[in-house]
Amino acid sequence: MITLNAPASKSVSHRMLIAASLARGTSLVHHALASADLERTRDLLQTAGAVMDDLGHGSWQVRGMEHGPQGGQLDGTPADCFVSESGTTCRLLTAVLAAGRGSFRIHGVARMHERPIGALTDALTALGASIEFQGQSGFPPFVIRTSGLRGGDVDLSIDASSQYLSGLLLAAPFCPEPLRIMLTGSKAVSWPYVGLTLQAMEDFGIVFRVEQLEGGAWKAVPWRSLTSVKPGELRITVQPGQYRAGEYRVEGDWSGASYLLAAGAVGREPVLVTGLRADSIQGDRAILDILRAMGAKVEIRDDGILVSPSPLHGVTVDMSDCPDLVPTVAMAAAFAQGSTRIVNIAHLRIKECDRLSACAAELARIGVKTEETEDALTVHGVGPSTPVVPAGTVFRTYNDHRLAMSCSLLGLAPGNEAVVDAPAVVRKSFPEFWNVWSALR
Repeated sequence: MITLNAPASKSVSHRMLIAASLARGTSLVHHALASADLERTRDLLQTAGAVMDDLGHGSWQVRGMEHGPQGGQLDGTPADCFVSESGTTCRLLTAVLAAGRGSFRIHGVARMHERPIGALTDALTALGASIEFQGQSGFPPFVIRTSGLRGGDVDLSIDASSQYLSGLLLAAPFCPEPLRIMLTGSKAVSWPYVGLTLQAMEDFGIVFRVEQLEGGAWKAVPWRSLTSVKPGELRITVQPGQYRAGEYRVEGDWSGASYLLAAGAVGREPVLVTGLRADSIQGDRAILDILRAMGAKVEIRDDGILVSPSPLHGVTVDMSDCPDLVPTVAMAAAFAQGSTRIVNIAHLRIKECDRLSACAAELARIGVKTEETEDALTVHGVGPSTPVVPAGTVFRTYNDHRLAMSCSLLGLAPGNEAVVDAPAVVRKSFPEFWNVWSALR
């Protein structure tokens, strides 16, 4: 048995550092992830007025902004807010900065300027912020000029990303009156990530009310009871308030752990992954259910999650709420007998790369057949044999950390080696990945 430790949650780290930065007073945040995306979030928060001291080993002392986010210079030059390739930083902090005072220029790498944000910026404009797009309307780069958001009622679609809603929720306590957000659009993707936002807000003392439409009337519901929602049938009201400074700890990351757990199913030895909360509300905890459905042996133990090598078979799985797991499942599906169909994942086409096409292209390198539609991917597994990686194969990462880590699963079959073209890309979310992964070889 190989024992590996899960990294800190990237999603929770973003939210806790943001909340601590918005609190008055000094907070301690422990076990925060050290990664490129978190560097971007910390840099933007400090640009807006937070003070952060690295205490080592994932612990940060955060002195919050005394009067909310502040930006720009006296001559009108906006504060420079470079998000690089971090979609989480871009979407969450666009809303948070719009709730402050001053001007902020949001920009990133070329791929970030191809990722839409119009649904969020439309909502912010309706609430009083001024957004000036410097390229294509509805996409970065853009400049925010703001004297705060006014609250009231606003509609928001999260067809493309739940991060639009998470950002607006985090910003809402700075409104001078309650902000009531009506969920609109045609679908609600990645809903569990909204749960992580609500959990962070609750931990930091923010008061909100979640309501569902039932029988033509709005009814308050416990937010933890919601596993999925329908547009037009949910609204969230956030009260004006102050984030509460305190001491907080980030839990382990189910997204990063998914590669380690899948390695237990397709590799040569059982893998025990420690540092995860079995009762976590992270959406990517679904990796356990997916691996079980594929035939993997999964045990939840007191000392961690144990996954043992097992014959896998194809499944059909809706991954709209856990899109970051798709590359993991796609590569594991190559080892399965029969076909695995992954559905409701059109929003993966606007991630760091088009992850559907990228997964299909990399599996094709080793002769695994796939079928791709606008919102689905089918992988025809080669089980009970294992995928064969031809000597000299170099997998493309498309500058996408999740492609790099998921392709590594293909190297676990006897005689295989999985070499990627840009191993350093994992720094975005799991900088220690290759050191951890070496234990599996």
